Amino acid sequence: MSASKTPFVPTDPLGLDELLSPEDLAVRDTVRAWAADRVLPYVADWYEKGELPGIRELARELGGIGALGMSLTGYGCAGASAVQYGLACLELEAADSGIRSLVSVQGSLAMYAIWKYGSEEQKQRWLPGMAAGELIGCFGLTEPDVGSDPAAMRTHAKRDGGDWVLNGRKMWITNGSVAAVAVVWAQTDEGIRGFAVPTDTPGFSAPEIKHKWSLRASVTSELVMDDVRLPADAVLPEVTGLKGPLGCLSHARYGIVWGSMGAARASFESALGYAKTREQFGKPIGGFQLTQAKLADMALELHKGILLAHHLGRRMDAGTLRPEQISFGKLNNVREAIEICRTARTVLGANGISLEYPVMRHATNLESVLTYEGTVEMHQLVLGKALTGLDAFR
Repeated sequence: MSASKTPFVPTDPLGLDELLSPEDLAVRDTVRAWAADRVLPYVADWYEKGELPGIRELARELGGIGALGMSLTGYGCAGASAVQYGLACLELEAADSGIRSLVSVQGSLAMYAIWKYGSEEQKQRWLPGMAAGELIGCFGLTEPDVGSDPAAMRTHAKRDGGDWVLNGRKMWITNGSVAAVAVVWAQTDEGIRGFAVPTDTPGFSAPEIKHKWSLRASVTSELVMDDVRLPADAVLPEVTGLKGPLGCLSHARYGIVWGSMGAARASFESALGYAKTREQFGKPIGGFQLTQAKLADMALELHKGILLAHHLGRRMDAGTLRPEQISFGKLNNVREAIEICRTARTVLGANGISLEYPVMRHATNLESVLTYEGTVEMHQLVLGKALTGLDAFR
């Protein structure tokens, strides 16, 4: 077929589906169908009520379709490609950022930490159940007074005979109140170490954080450790220092590069559909120049962002993806996703603030996504240092 005969597809204006293999498309379609059946009919109510009911059942279902730790190998994990994991993140976040966060924290943070830095015994104990969604994990790095400077964390672990005694607080922890295991990072005399902490250990608690206006369909908690006594084999043996948690964050940030485009896509498609049916001055508002300009600009940024995510995914699969490139993707895609949501809201007018449409929900969720796992400023400084060779962090 000649180029002139190739149809223009509004949902795929650059023909990006041609970059995907049949296996990639099968993964995408499986996750999209699951989200359409199990999330989209209910998520507005979950968001309005500020809850995620049935999270354990949802986790088991996500495990059943291979979405938990899906890019990891062994221990019941799917061994999917980075691109396939990214496509799953996009489809999950097109439903809601809270659902993608559930999967991202489970697989890219908690499971990845154990898979990458844990002992064989730790892997056997935790990973199969986590991959199946029978066990939920969380990841404790951020603290009430320490965010972008994790080296300043106050949580600490001290040796006491053959045990470790852990004390401290962690804040804004997704999955914390429902987790069976918490990967907690703490200061020790040897440097920063990670610990796989069973959440039924005496002295550990995870009160849920309420009164959120973002990520409302998500479980967010504080972790409290008061003299939590752990055996020597609770420590992750294969890493010491910040390279441990930062390595996990790079893996999770990659998923955000894709996921943010899911929120953007849902908002754009809502605006596009509305513009073709909502009439003003005797015709659909999509027939007016200003509305078409908004739609064109949203489509440009959306599909450039997806193309960027795809490129980074291929680099990750090839083993050539650098942390600075992940910062490039997160900074661009989340920032553009928020702008797409805001523009989509203007197309929908007053209806844009209603939970009958997904736009405002995605916009408020993305305000959290913009900040967590590296603020805008941190990613700008990562890129600034890479570009100039000069460190502006301190």
